[in-house]
Amino acid sequence: MPDTKPRADGQRVLADLNALRAIGAYKTGVHKPTFSEPHKQSLDWLVQKLPDAGLTAAIDGIGNVFGTSAKPGPKLLAGSHLESQNYAGWLDGPLGVVYALEAARVLNADPSVKGAVEVAAWCDEEGHFGSFLGSRSYVGQVTEAEIDAARDRTNGRPMRDALADMGLTGRARVAVEPKRHVGYLEAHIEQGDTLESDKLAIGVVTSIVGIWQYRISFTGEQNHAGTTRMAVRKDAGLALAKFCVAIDERFPTACGPRTVWTTGRITLDPGAPGIIPGGAEMLFQIRDDNPAVIARLEELLRTMAEEASVKGPCTVTVEKIRTGAPAMMNAGFQDAIEAASKTLASGRSIRMPSGAGHDAQMLATVMPAAMLFVPSIGGISHHWTENTADADIVTGAQVFVDACRRLLGG
Repeated sequence: MPDTKPRADGQRVLADLNALRAIGAYKTGVHKPTFSEPHKQSLDWLVQKLPDAGLTAAIDGIGNVFGTSAKPGPKLLAGSHLESQNYAGWLDGPLGVVYALEAARVLNADPSVKGAVEVAAWCDEEGHFGSFLGSRSYVGQVTEAEIDAARDRTNGRPMRDALADMGLTGRARVAVEPKRHVGYLEAHIEQGDTLESDKLAIGVVTSIVGIWQYRISFTGEQNHAGTTRMAVRKDAGLALAKFCVAIDERFPTACGPRTVWTTGRITLDPGAPGIIPGGAEMLFQIRDDNPAVIARLEELLRTMAEEASVKGPCTVTVEKIRTGAPAMMNAGFQDAIEAASKTLASGRSIRMPSGAGHDAQMLATVMPAAMLFVPSIGGISHHWTENTADADIVTGAQVFVDACRRLLGG
């Protein structure tokens, strides 16, 4: 018999995504930092859309949007985020929110589906004020003191001021309700080129990498750039540069097959061309889904710092400033995505880890969770040229909705 179950409306999904793309548009992408006016407008857009999916909409005290259902039966939570990196892409985040909205529209009105899809748009996944603040708040990992201390990484604006301007001061933060949901499902662009290069439609995420971040500081001696002989200089900037090169030379012997590392920011003190830097700092990040690999690399990093300090002329210290445990995706949920892909994407799927962090890894600490990837053209993300073909977006929506139906037992 032919499959007569209602499916995702691909044109409606594309229209929703383009409506969000028009808010805070920048070239072919968007500029939608957390708690900016375009971000606020995007949250308001979603709040207005949720009732059409049979959901009651609300924004909580940290800026999460929730669409909840009174329909009897099991509930599946689905979503992503609506803010963007600065001057970045239009699909990173909104794709998952719109897929969740579409799944709610299709399935919540279907009497053959016992239960409902509920929708979440998590605030600040992109880390303008912290790391995964919205989803971490939901699972109980954000304190009021952390919010007090949070500042916008771009302009230093206190998070409390931003919440006040959003009209959220004094509003309660929503916390997970144990056993309310059978689990959490999130869709996202791949942000890599595996699917595109292999001509695949769906990535079934097996794990999400952990992210460990370090502040590596170099202490030398500030002095005049014109009168200090090269032989007696204690140039912290030069020490930093040599350390960066040493990392790339030594890490490959200790890393895993999927380990990546990045020096994301370098600062010199005082940072003037006529002054030898007396201090230097680099923010360094390692990603892997194996904690044993990270432990090995962290030990190597600290050994290298000790060796550099002994050798001189500058001293080196390593401070761990962020630990992000990897998350394994639920096996049964992976099976549901793969089964949906066989039905609606000719089985053009692959099981793969995520090299980027996502809200799903926070949700995985309190409930079964899984992720679905769609292709990224050229593997580009976190840039305004980020894009995915319309046909791939539509296929992804159809697979996502079908996977949600399977997870609800429909």
